[in-house]
Amino acid sequence: MSKEIVSANVLDSHPFLRQTLELVADKWVVAVLYILSGGTKRYGELQREIGDISQRMLTKSLRDLERNGLVNRKVYPVVPPMVEYSLTPLGESLNGVLKSLCDWSNQNFDEVEVAREQYDRQNKR
Repeated sequence: MSKEIVSANVLDSHPFLRQTLELVADKWVVAVLYILSGGTKRYGELQREIGDISQRMLTKSLRDLERNGLVNRKVYPVVPPMVEYSLTPLGESLNGVLKSLCDWSNQNFDEVEVAREQYDRQNKR
């Protein structure tokens, strides 16, 4: 009977997991995906709905999402240029997971806040 070698880092034994987590762990990526779950949006609409995101970060997030096949970018040949963003089928498939995460956050954030306050009091933060 051979013993299975246990990796020092669980993510090393699941390389796709690490890449997937890096893809969706960014707060701006989650915000863009969440907003696009409501339908197609133009750049300015995304920026207004997200609020405090810089133009640079929104552009980077959209490019990353497009590169990874989660967001579709459609350019219309008009003057001034019009660009719309929507979720691809792959992006749509991620919605259930993100919705669950958002639901969990809404249902449990008060408890998280209480835990933070207790920890900070005990650790004099």
